[in-house]
Amino acid sequence: MTPTELEFLSDLVRRRSGIVITRDKEYLLENRLSPIATQRKLAGLAGLVTALRRPDEALAREVVEAMTTNETLFFRDGRPFEMLRTEVLPMLLKERAASRGLRIWSAACSTGQEPYSIAMLLREEAVRLAGWRVSIVATDITRSVLTKARAGVYSQFEVQRGLPITLLVKYFKQVGTQWELDPALRAMVEFREHNIIQEAAPGAGFDIVFCRNLLIYFDQDQKRRVLNNLAASMAEDAVLFLGALGAYSASPIASNRSLKNVASIAVPAGL
Repeated sequence: MTPTELEFLSDLVRRRSGIVITRDKEYLLENRLSPIATQRKLAGLAGLVTALRRPDEALAREVVEAMTTNETLFFRDGRPFEMLRTEVLPMLLKERAASRGLRIWSAACSTGQEPYSIAMLLREEAVRLAGWRVSIVATDITRSVLTKARAGVYSQFEVQRGLPITLLVKYFKQVGTQWELDPALRAMVEFREHNIIQEAAPGAGFDIVFCRNLLIYFDQDQKRRVLNNLAASMAEDAVLFLGALGAYSASPIASNRSLKNVASIAVPAGL
């Protein structure tokens, strides 16, 4: 791959998805994009770049989706979900006692394990939430992972990653070698296609936002843009989960207002 081709592909991916591909990650472009070139009968990555310059919107989307990392699992890292159950939810139930409504956004939700984990947690708290209106919106840039998420069907390997056996038995049905999520629980989550870099948030007034393990792929300007969009989407006393840790603290973020509760220390200094 020539330096010009590397720059073109890296810039395309960065502008559309926020993912920064440095020169030492050139192998990722080779590994993930070569199959696309082969499938489309293009002359390697050089041919791919030529086709993208025309431009070809469908091909550009395919390239960006191929470069998107979709690593996820149920109840990932544990602590954020425990904190949601023991600290955040009781706090918001008290603060929202008059309206009896909660709005939750799972950003960059990948194949759905995160929002479905939230849904299971809330279902387990059904007594406390009796009479409450709860909505969960889950978004991602990649159409293929959203299709899988909406289906709610997972392999044995996927359900073994983070999902307690008690919840597997309670909320899933085995169909052959796959596990199918309870339709009622699946209906708790609304999945939408959304580009967190290029688009405004899918609504406002969210009480809880999960945007975990995403900012690490972005440069400083993109991190600020995303955090500003998140701030604009959240209620004044909302809670934002950014990483794996559970302690939340006040964190001023450059915006027309600041976020009060940030449930992580994943934001680099300087934001």
